[in-house]
Amino acid sequence: MGRDPQYERFADEFVDHAGQGFFNAYVDRPACLALLGDVRDRRVLDAACGPGIYAQLLAERGATVTGFDASPRMVELAASRVPDACFRTHDLEDPLDWVDDDAFDTALCALAIEYVDDRVGALRELHRVLAPGGTLVLSRLHPTADWLRHGGDYFAARVVEETWDRGWDVRFWIAPLEQTCAEIADAGFVIERLVEPRPVPEARAVDPERYERYAAAPCSVAFRLRAT
Repeated sequence: MGRDPQYERFADEFVDHAGQGFFNAYVDRPACLALLGDVRDRRVLDAACGPGIYAQLLAERGATVTGFDASPRMVELAASRVPDACFRTHDLEDPLDWVDDDAFDTALCALAIEYVDDRVGALRELHRVLAPGGTLVLSRLHPTADWLRHGGDYFAARVVEETWDRGWDVRFWIAPLEQTCAEIADAGFVIERLVEPRPVPEARAVDPERYERYAAAPCSVAFRLRAT
């Protein structure tokens, strides 16, 4: 994420996109929630929490939620959405120096790790703050989808810049799947499960064209990781 919280510039617009956008609502988020499983009475860290959509769902499922985001406005939106949770402004790029070792049972980092330059460092910090045997659910854009969109050498990790259809300028890393798996291992995690999310069945009625497209081609990849 660097020193510039990219999403600060369009935080308020992003709320609807994250909450109701087809990819977020019907593809990636259901997959991550399934990988998280039962969170009742668990201490959950929502890393790069955005406007608090996951935090709300986790709290409703009985978790004690702490979240952080690099965007101060995102943190304001999250705190307003989930007043019983604890939120603070913090960049995933930086050490979690305000969190003790073994402070959480579970962590979530959804569609954010690709914005981080030092991904191994960020993952190591998430590992540190998890209790022994704790789990991290991690999702990111699918490397095959990135490669099909941007071309070039699939195996060459590199930064790309895009302007999304709402005029949002973003900067993020694309990298082959083997590199993401190596970064996970270097941070001390074991991959328990890897899924390539497809739309949930009810999404067909929402947008049949997108349903067929996302059902036939990968768009994100999600992991359940165990801290060793």
